[in-house]
Amino acid sequence: MTLCTPARKTTRPETTRPRVQRPHSPPDGPRRFRVAGADLSASVAVFLIALPLSLGIALATGAPLQAGLVAAAVGGIVAGRFGGSPLQVSGPAAGLTVVTAELIQRYGWRTTCAITVLAGLAQLALSALRVARSALAVSPAIVHGMLAGIGVTIAVAQLHIVLGGTPQSSTVDNVLGLPAQLARIHPSALAISALTVTVLLSWPKLPGRVGRLVRKVPAALVAVAGATAVAVVAGLAVPRVDLPSWSSHALPGLPEGPVLGIAAGVLTITLVTSVQSLLSAVAVDKLVAARADLGRSVPRSHLDRELAGQGAANVVSGVLGGLPVAGVAVRSVANVSAGAVSRASTMLHGLWVVLAALLLVPVLDLIPLAALAALVMVVGIQMVSITHIRTVTRHREVVVYAVTLAGVVLVGILEGVALGIAVAIAVAMHRLARTRISREERDGRQLLHVRGQLTFLAVPRLSRALHQLPQGSHVVVELDGSFMDHAAYETLSEWTAGHLARGGTVETTGPSGARIAEPSARTAADSAPPTCCRPWTPWHNHQCGERPAAEQDRAAPEPAAEPRRTSGLRLASGIGKFQRNTAPLVRDELARLAREGQSPSQLFLTCADSRLVTSMITSSGPGDLFTVRNVGNLVPLPGEESGDDSVAAAIEYAVDVLRVESITVCGHSGCGAMQALLGSGPDDPATPPTPLRRWLRHGRPSLERMASRRHAWARISGRLPADAVEQLCLTNVVQQLEHLRAYESVARRLAEGSLTLHGMYFHVGEAQAYLLAGTDEVHSYDDVFTQVMPTDHWEPERPETDRPDSARPETVHPDSAHPETAHPETVRLETARAS
Repeated sequence: MTLCTPARKTTRPETTRPRVQRPHSPPDGPRRFRVAGADLSASVAVFLIALPLSLGIALATGAPLQAGLVAAAVGGIVAGRFGGSPLQVSGPAAGLTVVTAELIQRYGWRTTCAITVLAGLAQLALSALRVARSALAVSPAIVHGMLAGIGVTIAVAQLHIVLGGTPQSSTVDNVLGLPAQLARIHPSALAISALTVTVLLSWPKLPGRVGRLVRKVPAALVAVAGATAVAVVAGLAVPRVDLPSWSSHALPGLPEGPVLGIAAGVLTITLVTSVQSLLSAVAVDKLVAARADLGRSVPRSHLDRELAGQGAANVVSGVLGGLPVAGVAVRSVANVSAGAVSRASTMLHGLWVVLAALLLVPVLDLIPLAALAALVMVVGIQMVSITHIRTVTRHREVVVYAVTLAGVVLVGILEGVALGIAVAIAVAMHRLARTRISREERDGRQLLHVRGQLTFLAVPRLSRALHQLPQGSHVVVELDGSFMDHAAYETLSEWTAGHLARGGTVETTGPSGARIAEPSARTAADSAPPTCCRPWTPWHNHQCGERPAAEQDRAAPEPAAEPRRTSGLRLASGIGKFQRNTAPLVRDELARLAREGQSPSQLFLTCADSRLVTSMITSSGPGDLFTVRNVGNLVPLPGEESGDDSVAAAIEYAVDVLRVESITVCGHSGCGAMQALLGSGPDDPATPPTPLRRWLRHGRPSLERMASRRHAWARISGRLPADAVEQLCLTNVVQQLEHLRAYESVARRLAEGSLTLHGMYFHVGEAQAYLLAGTDEVHSYDDVFTQVMPTDHWEPERPETDRPDSARPETVHPDSAHPETAHPETVRLETARAS
């Protein structure tokens, strides 16, 4: 944590002392509801889409048209205020049209409202149990198939209204009744519907600059408004919206009907609204994350809170006589695309719906029902997404999709989803149990291909195929699967041990041909401990699962030459494994580098410590880094190497010949050179210095920098150095970067802007890297090492030197901190600095 103290005032009267707002204290005074301009414009855009869609969905369900407006207003205000997805817009959803229409036809409108209230209470109970994320466990093929089936049902039903007729109770009846309906086409209704569909499909494709401007108006609003204007001007005799007085609006009553039927209705409403809302919330998070302007300012969705918000909205909507409420993808996408930044846009859109329902009734009564039916029909057709079909086909789940779709259309939503789940389980079991084993001979090797998961069900065929391989042959077993159970593992291990004992060789590879660890070839009598972790290189130098060499020596003394012989054998074994496993994979790349020469992008100067593996911690490969290693990652000042110019020569070659783009100085924790520097005293003229002591003289400027008060202490962001050794390791990186700037070639490239310098610190015990934050200007390092996070693309935190003075804390040395919080070693160092 950065140590900071507030600026002190010499004199200040108590009466003029300002009130300081503590970070976690409640705010002073009442909070004001503020609305950003982006939220205001986004709310209008969403309102213009929601208004016609709400009326159209209410028409499609057979509910009172006011019910759609009530659901839209409640979804915006209640779900928007209490939900867990700030930018998701809730309201009447097309996915609920079929089940709501069926409930209204079977139990009546008042009982349907009561079922909506009960479904909301069920959602609140599920939210209290924190099971929202379990909805994400449903296969996407089932969800997409359910929505596609609902879309087909909606489209077929609304087609009757488009043609001027009345839909039947089921999809099958609607399909069978289409020939008779085509014989009784209502020309005016068909013309209005055709105009609506044409505008809906062509409006988003208007070209040119004018098209880009007018496309900001929602296509649904333009289509319905245009069809209404044509119907009014032409005086067409078509059925229109008829909003009765709000005083006669039907409110819920006590449920009337069989208990099991009502319970099934509650379960269906709960299932569909919950799954659709939660999946929509996840989709909204992805849209917000992809938006470059404010991906960080909008919090991610809290799914349990979102489920509770949807439950509260359904309770209120049912009590007020509205349709069931769910998160709606179309309106949510419009909200995000319009630039909304908070839940205020969703709540304002609900407020606009309330005002429209109260003040725009005469205008709404002019809308032809055929225009609304055409709008809902297009929405239903779009629910059968070609993109979703391609996705499930690519993942080989088209059977699950098709069965769910057919079940929803022919039987019902609950039954269709249940069929989809059953088929999905059957497909998963089939994939788990199905294993294809084939054998071929290529270039004198026996290749055994295993496709699929290796379970006990495949053991008989695997054993038969393995024992058909010739004894003493070179066998390559290619495993193309992600699971192997214990029975299959034992079978492969026992066969491998027997084949190796008969003089054969076995190589186990993955689907790409990359070699993987072989199954253990130990026999029952072999008591050697197994390897407990997976090596990242072919040379198992980490000794995992083995006793330390010192302990082995104490347990069983051996001749002095034995450790050297064992070490040499291990090195030779490692080289042999490289030649067998790694060399074939990198030979082409190394051959290219041999032809074209090296062109590394970085000079990496680090310590010779064996625990620091540069290729591992930088994820680099051949030709990436020009590496210089020495004791203490030191950079001697020009002309001070005392007859050894190796570091200066490497810097000159990398900067002037290889033209590297950056130089990185990397220190590490527990550096022995830094420990030696701390423990070294003044030179004794009577004793000639050793080569190591002469070399460590180049590190004395780092020791002086740490003791000097003219320089800020190098530190890790968020904490003090653990001890004096870590303090010197960090300071040494900063000092060696200063030494680099003294080289003429480095200074010239820095002035040209073609070279950058970086500092790095690697904590060996934590396997954590830290980068020195700061600018590339001369002598302007902030001396703060920032933790590198485990991401694909890392960007350093903004250094404090780039912050405005008003937001920058006053940094002090640890000696000004409270004595109880200062590290003992740091206090000792500071005392040394003061002396």
